[in-house]
Amino acid sequence: MKTINPTSKAISEVLSKTPKGEPVVMLNLLKFREQADYEEPRAGISGREAYKEYGRGAIRCIHGVGGELVWSGAPTGTLIGPEEEQWDEVLLVRYPSLDAFLEMIDSPEYKAIVHHRTAAIDDSRLVPMLES
Repeated sequence: MKTINPTSKAISEVLSKTPKGEPVVMLNLLKFREQADYEEPRAGISGREAYKEYGRGAIRCIHGVGGELVWSGAPTGTLIGPEEEQWDEVLLVRYPSLDAFLEMIDSPEYKAIVHHRTAAIDDSRLVPMLES
């Protein structure tokens, strides 16, 4: 099943399982659309280009809540996993807490740019992880 944005149910479940105040690292697995899918058509903009536009604003939002981009790169394939799940980009983003992440996605600055992400993404996974 393709997924793009978190559901309120998923957020509630993660909140119930994540200790308050603990740093969290978000694993982002991204598959881009060939053409970005904006509500108002924009000719010739690829999903990757739309995601770059999102990324320019998102990094400011991440830093604004004390987070940081830890790593990003392009996978070369999948050794273990469903063959149909092939990702274009992988990111690791550290936040001081899950609350900081939620503060970010609820901010006016983030809400003003998230449409670029939605237009860009064909499929994604967002996995919050606690450091051990």
